[in-house]
Amino acid sequence: MPISFWTIGKTNSKEFQQWEADFLRRIKAFIPFRTEVIDISRSIRDKEVLKLEEAKKVLQKVKSNDFLILLDEKGKGFSSRGFAAFIQDQLSFNTGKNIVFLVGGAFGFHETVYQRANAQISLSEMTFSHQLIRVVFLEQLYRAFTIINNHPYHND
Repeated sequence: MPISFWTIGKTNSKEFQQWEADFLRRIKAFIPFRTEVIDISRSIRDKEVLKLEEAKKVLQKVKSNDFLILLDEKGKGFSSRGFAAFIQDQLSFNTGKNIVFLVGGAFGFHETVYQRANAQISLSEMTFSHQLIRVVFLEQLYRAFTIINNHPYHND
């Protein structure tokens, strides 16, 4: 079962792109993994209109059998071991489904995306830049797979 990581908007930072590429390579050693950027016009200034446009693109893209997990400050928080258990559960319970993790745009998610989502997780109660949260998430996903596979990367 593949896992996908979708982000709204691009990153222009070469450093962040290098870190992402490193963790993508590591994650792919454990599971089929895809990333995708959902690009939105930067000319939209009204935040509600922007969230609606982002939602339209996400909802057109997500399939009915995809298990959509939002990375959202209102979601459930985990320790690294708890997140690894969550990932293991999702892989067990959602056989045949694509698990999609989604990072929203600068103003969060439109209500229609919340309604479609199957789960919400929080990486922190703090707010991070979208460039940084991508790397943090990828590192935690890699860490989860090392925990699941008894790899020595994670230290308790």
